[in-house]
Amino acid sequence: MRTRQAYRFALDLTPRQERAVLAHAGAARVAHNWALARVKAVMDQRAAERTYGIEGAGLTPTQGWSLPALRRTWNQAKSDVAPWWAECSKEAFNTGLDALARGLKNWSDSRTGRRAGRRVGFPRFKSRRRSTPSVRFTTGAIRVEPDRKHVVLPRLGRLKLHESARKLARRVEAGTARIVSATVRRDGGRWFVAFCVDVARAERGPAQPQATVGVDVGVTNLAVLSTGEMVPNPRHLEGAARRMRRLARRASRRVGPDRRTGQRPSKRWERARARLGRAHARVAHLRRDGLHKLTTRLAREYATIVVEDLNVAGMLRNRRLARRIADAGFAELRRQLAYKTAWNGGRLVVADRWYPSSKTCSACGAVKTKLALSERTYICTVCGLTLDRDVNAARNLAALAAEVDTAGSGPVAGGGADRKTRQGGPVAVKRQPGIASASKTGTVPPQGGTSNHMLTKAS
Repeated sequence: MRTRQAYRFALDLTPRQERAVLAHAGAARVAHNWALARVKAVMDQRAAERTYGIEGAGLTPTQGWSLPALRRTWNQAKSDVAPWWAECSKEAFNTGLDALARGLKNWSDSRTGRRAGRRVGFPRFKSRRRSTPSVRFTTGAIRVEPDRKHVVLPRLGRLKLHESARKLARRVEAGTARIVSATVRRDGGRWFVAFCVDVARAERGPAQPQATVGVDVGVTNLAVLSTGEMVPNPRHLEGAARRMRRLARRASRRVGPDRRTGQRPSKRWERARARLGRAHARVAHLRRDGLHKLTTRLAREYATIVVEDLNVAGMLRNRRLARRIADAGFAELRRQLAYKTAWNGGRLVVADRWYPSSKTCSACGAVKTKLALSERTYICTVCGLTLDRDVNAARNLAALAAEVDTAGSGPVAGGGADRKTRQGGPVAVKRQPGIASASKTGTVPPQGGTSNHMLTKAS
């Protein structure tokens, strides 16, 4: 099984190396901004010419949006735009142009309906202070040194790693991995290098080949399994909120930048902002580490995992719960399960968004008309079942896997619960496996093949 996988390592850069990386990131930003200004100028010129009655061949020639077209235009003008271009690797300029080409394509696809989801805006210019320094290398000398504590990148030379790269080095030496690209990026005040690797993974199966588990995510408990296990929500952001408020107040008392007057920030302000950035990065790292440990354990143990298709974007509009929902990372948990189940020989089943897992009795199948969020214990008025609300929902999700198996690859009779709950008392209905597509899990397309699940679609 071949797939694309990322290996990310922290770097320990010297001041000279950090300046060199920042120079490459600045070169990428310059190329991006220049090409974006060029595209906008051509678009505005053609729009103005149409108002004059000019059509067809009389219009200003269009500027191609693809990466090769932008690269050709940049190569013709780089001597005038950036006379210092020879000091940086060509990959730095390619990084900025590639980001612009993808941004323009996403904007165009979103306008024409070829891209699903929220509307994508037109690309914006990158600021030197607000944008994240990043540069990507796809050609040249990209390798891990034999001591596994250093990496070599084009023009940047030999960079020291903060940790050992033995996991990646072993795969490369065994011939089961090939480095495709390397991206150097600053995150929370630290520099990281991420290798995009083409990996040949060995076929493996879960520890329990016949086991199925339903996973109900929430705010009180991050995940509740149909087995009755409850994974508590660590609430990293809430735990660090007091320190982050104190750091934010400290930064507000310093002299910051002012674009209107041209005032530059003080060194004390920059140090205070760096401390605040590191605090935010620590929360993000703790959250990512916890989600990886949980999803890896589930994917290695269970053959089938059933989760809900939650409208996370809609849930974040609830101002009372938005912070805790964002801190839990529902979307990231589902995204990780999508590719880890494939790696471990399992499958991920995504229940339909309108399936009433919380309102349905896991014993008799009766569906309640309404169930308030404050009711944490599910009490069935038909069979008398008394069970924790989240455990009941997880059991209903686990029951969907058996119905998907019996349905085969064709459409399933019935579409689950009504989208609008009927007015009246509880109605006993059969649970139906309304299934959403697992391809909409947020997996980045270049990662390739990490979420290839053929799931049953409810009619």
